Amino acid sequence: MNRNDARKIAEVITPDQLKQMFDNAKAQIRDWTEVSCVNNGLTKGVAWNILAKDFHPDTNYTVLAKTNMIREFGKYLPDELKVQHWKRVKPSPMHQDPIF
Repeated sequence: MNRNDARKIAEVITPDQLKQMFDNAKAQIRDWTEVSCVNNGLTKGVAWNILAKDFHPDTNYTVLAKTNMIREFGKYLPDELKVQHWKRVKPSPMHQDPIF
C-alpha cells in the first residue's frame, strides 16, 4: 500500500479495526522472511515485532505509527477500509481500412 492511502486510512481507522488487521495478518502470512515495504533492510517478521507484537487497542497511537502499520500490513485490512483504485480503461482506437 502506498503512503498516501495509508495516511488517509490511519486518520479514520479504529483500534479494533487495527487489531482485526493484525489478526488477519498473523493468520494469513506464510513467508515472514519477505522484505518489508516500510524499511527494505527489515523482513516482515522484524516489522511485526516492531509494529504489532505489543499492540494494545486501548493505547493511543500516533498517525505516523498507524500509517506504518497500515503500509506494512494493509493488505489484511477489513474490506470496508480498503481503498478502491479505478483502472482507467483505454478506448479502442477507431480503424478503417485504407481506400486506394
